[in-house]
Amino acid sequence: MEIKVIKKDKDKIEFLVKDSSVAMINTLRRLILDEVPSLAIEEITVKKNSSALYDEVLAHRLGLVVLKTDVKSYNIQADCKCKGKGCQMCQVYMTLSAKGPKIVYADEIKSKDPKIKPVYDKTPIVELLEGQEIDLEMVAIMSNGKDHSKFSPGLLNFRVYPTIKIDSCQNTNEVEAVCPKNVFEVSGGNLKVKNLEACDLCNACVDVCRPKEGISVSGSETEFIAILEAWGQLDFKEIMDSAVNRFDKKLDELSKLVKGLK
Repeated sequence: MEIKVIKKDKDKIEFLVKDSSVAMINTLRRLILDEVPSLAIEEITVKKNSSALYDEVLAHRLGLVVLKTDVKSYNIQADCKCKGKGCQMCQVYMTLSAKGPKIVYADEIKSKDPKIKPVYDKTPIVELLEGQEIDLEMVAIMSNGKDHSKFSPGLLNFRVYPTIKIDSCQNTNEVEAVCPKNVFEVSGGNLKVKNLEACDLCNACVDVCRPKEGISVSGSETEFIAILEAWGQLDFKEIMDSAVNRFDKKLDELSKLVKGLK
C-alpha cells in the first residue's frame, strides 16, 4: 500500500491510497469511527444548578465537549487493570463552578490533569443570569465510538480515484459549466481536465456531452482518495497509528480464536 498526501489543513487531511481495496479502506474507516479511543466526560455530579437548563441537558452538553486526549497516559476503561472500576490510568477528574450573570464557556472547566482540557475554549455551556450559578464535579473516561459517538476522534470518508477520457466534445463550454466540482477547463476550444482528483464520478459531463459517449468516466478498484476529518482530541498521526494498532490487536485475537478451533 502506498499513501500520498494531497492536501492538509488544521482539521482535515486528504490523501491518495494506492494498491488497496474497498474492504481495506472501509475497515480503516470503521476502526477510526468505532475503535480509536479518546477522552470524554461521562459522569457528572451536580452539587448546584440554578440555571435555566435541566441537569440532564447540562450533562449532555458537557458530555459533547471535545477534550484533548493523551493516548499514551490513559487506557480504555474496559481494558484497564482496574477492570472498569475507575483509576488515574483511565479517568480524569474535572470541576466547573461559575456564577452569573455570564455565559459559561468550556475554558472554565478545571482538570486535574493539565494536559486534558477542552480543545475549543469558547464552546458555550450555559448562560447564567443574575443570581444563578452552577457547581459541578465531572469524570472523563477513555472509551471509543462503539460505546458512544462522543468518543470518536474523527471521521474518514473515501471515494475511488477517477479516470476521465475525452475522445471528442463539441459543446465544451456546456460540459465545463455543468461540472459541480470544476474539474474541466476550456483552452483553445478544447476541453481539458484541470482538477482530476476533485471528480466524484457524478457523470454530469457524460450526460451533456455531444456526441454521445464523447467522454468516459470510471473509477479505480485499487486507488482511493480518502479524507480524514479530526475533531481535535487527537492529531492525524495519532488517529492513524491508533487505528492500525487496534486492527493488529483484533487480528491477533482472531488468530487465537482460529487456533482454538477443533
